[in-house]
Amino acid sequence: MQFSDFRFHSRRSVVMSRRGMAASSQPLAVEAAIDVLRRGGNAVDAAATATAVLSVIEPMSTGIGGDLFAIIWLARERRLIGVNASGRSSQLASPDALLAAGHQRVPMDGALSVTVPGALDGLDRCLATCGTIPLKEALAPAIEFAEHGFPVPEITAQMWARAARKLRQNDESARVWLPAQRAPLAGEIFRNPDLARTLRSIADLGCEYFYRGELAESIVKTVNELGGSMHINDLAAHSSDFVQPISTSYRDCEVVELPPNNQGLAALVALNIFESFNQSGIEHHSADHLHLMIEAMKLGLADSHAYVADPREPVALESLLSKQYAAERRKMISRDHALVAHPGHPDIAGDTVYVTVVDRERNVVSMISSVFKAFGSGVTVPGAGVVLQNRGACFTLEAGHPNRFGPGKRPFHTIIPALVMKHGVPWCSFGVVGGLMQAQAHLQVVNNLIDYGMNPQAALDAPRFRILESGAIALEDGISKNVCDALAARGHIIQADQTEEGYGGGQVILVADELLMGGSDPRKDGCAIGY
Repeated sequence: MQFSDFRFHSRRSVVMSRRGMAASSQPLAVEAAIDVLRRGGNAVDAAATATAVLSVIEPMSTGIGGDLFAIIWLARERRLIGVNASGRSSQLASPDALLAAGHQRVPMDGALSVTVPGALDGLDRCLATCGTIPLKEALAPAIEFAEHGFPVPEITAQMWARAARKLRQNDESARVWLPAQRAPLAGEIFRNPDLARTLRSIADLGCEYFYRGELAESIVKTVNELGGSMHINDLAAHSSDFVQPISTSYRDCEVVELPPNNQGLAALVALNIFESFNQSGIEHHSADHLHLMIEAMKLGLADSHAYVADPREPVALESLLSKQYAAERRKMISRDHALVAHPGHPDIAGDTVYVTVVDRERNVVSMISSVFKAFGSGVTVPGAGVVLQNRGACFTLEAGHPNRFGPGKRPFHTIIPALVMKHGVPWCSFGVVGGLMQAQAHLQVVNNLIDYGMNPQAALDAPRFRILESGAIALEDGISKNVCDALAARGHIIQADQTEEGYGGGQVILVADELLMGGSDPRKDGCAIGY
């Protein structure tokens, strides 16, 4: 495979191997995955093990108090499986109660933002259905790191420090996560003996301990004592779902995402719109190039925010993903002026970690998990070492909106795993963490890989744009001032990115015949390792 040269310099070489490969935001998690592969485990075993390790060593981003999604390719069966392991709001959830209390939106922090954690059940279901090892074995490395400690990496330390103010608002969070009355410094050893005991109990007793046993009772008690609403039956009734992935063609490829309540729809709509623009002669990261991508992405995000909600809500997926709908939306885009995006009307027919693994049989896993914002709700279950997610903040209180806060609903979800297929088999497994940046980065990484022929590392290293919630555009260092000025002249409002997640952090593994090629985003602490 031939790759092109670009003006920006990749920060590291692409990783190559033949048998298997794993990539994620923490080297210790990647090493755990590779160890599983070397011992004969498959890609699902390795991804689950790595995700469990990440729940310990990148606790501001993920944990068993959060949610999980995955796309799995089973090579022998030539079959794709989607996994929705996101939790639901409590059956006691009431939008009217929040509005009566003076809230204009579901709070971003605290007990009111907590939804049922789905990640642990998701890992267990993935292993039981597609893996070869039990949950107890997958949790073993995570227990080791929780009990004996790990050195805190540099970027992780920065993220931890930024969340210190939130953690101080909860006594248990401050005790567990700020052991010296501050966040751990880079290179310091951090231990979480409470979490080690919790994981060991789960390893011995299974998920029953978390969803129906002693820990479930502690979670419910914690949420209710801090002003939230949760019932023991909310946890007991939780189950992950196997779902049919959604996809669209792009050039000679098929890009695969997950259906709502997952925002993967935004990336597919944007790719459909962008695909038909003639890019011949358009220089990478020129004003013309970025303008067209930004405009396509604005429309994809508008549709996503209008239509992505609990899977039980009706959504015209076939129409939204049709090329005809994309052609109509494309007519809104001018090459000279920025648009104000609104959702279309199809015919009715989040912080985070990511792991990708390919094994020697070419099973492929694209797995992502999160507690949403850094340290989620900021609420830690006493004695358990588990921080609870704040995914409830992704609901709206807007009357009539399909994503309106209510009982027993899955919220709009920012975390999205992805695959790119060629000739009916996986060609690329990738994901980019970073809240609402994720779908935007999917468009940019796919464009880099397919349209500009970049290798996986270069595709991740390339500077990115981010459409902020205000509609303004943030441009990463490396995009020239001349381009910034040209975009501003077309009506784009350019401002600095002030979001918690920045421009995201991605991982890519490319499958090319007998060769695996991996890249890991320099915006995170991680790496790709092959064997």
